[in-house]
Amino acid sequence: MGVRIGNLLNRVAGAAVLASILLVVSTGLAIWWTARQDSRPASDAIVVLGTAQYNGVPSSFFEARLEHAISLYEAGVAPVIVTVGGRAEGDEFSEAEAGRAYLAAGGVPEDALLAVEEGVDTLESMRVVSTAFAERGWASAVLVTDPWHAMRAQRMAEDSGIEAESSPTRQGPAVQTRATQFRYILRETAAYLLYRVTGESVAGAPGIG
Repeated sequence: MGVRIGNLLNRVAGAAVLASILLVVSTGLAIWWTARQDSRPASDAIVVLGTAQYNGVPSSFFEARLEHAISLYEAGVAPVIVTVGGRAEGDEFSEAEAGRAYLAAGGVPEDALLAVEEGVDTLESMRVVSTAFAERGWASAVLVTDPWHAMRAQRMAEDSGIEAESSPTRQGPAVQTRATQFRYILRETAAYLLYRVTGESVAGAPGIG
């Protein structure tokens, strides 16, 4: 009897391990697949997820996102570009402010820019953007971020009440090498699964958060 119970427990444990592995693998593949998509329907706004900036100068990750947002704006995807992201401790500029200044310098009209200067992670950023959308009667957005971050960002935007699609960047440090891509996919897989289980966000490395 004891042997049978032991065998049953071993099978249950084995099945649980296999299910966990399949969940991780399928999530990683979904992140990879989403990263390869480029959805750009006509929307109320283009939303650029903030990341590191240095004294008002966007990092290379952030610059890649902003340049992609300019191309979407010029293609007529939306009449407004929203930058989002707060200040880290000691920073003089917020991510949203640095992004807005970069876009203005790049030729985007002032009245086509909105900086939402809050948000320390993706989830908080999506929530404050959702509030800004509600105040203006907007509903739909095209999200601009790094490819591997797109699926989590889109999920969090939708959970915050935004009709979201994603148009990830196709340049910048996040896509330079296969090793870099693999590392970010692994990190995003963990972050996405944590969000689905806990409903909480995590602060990521530059280019991910």
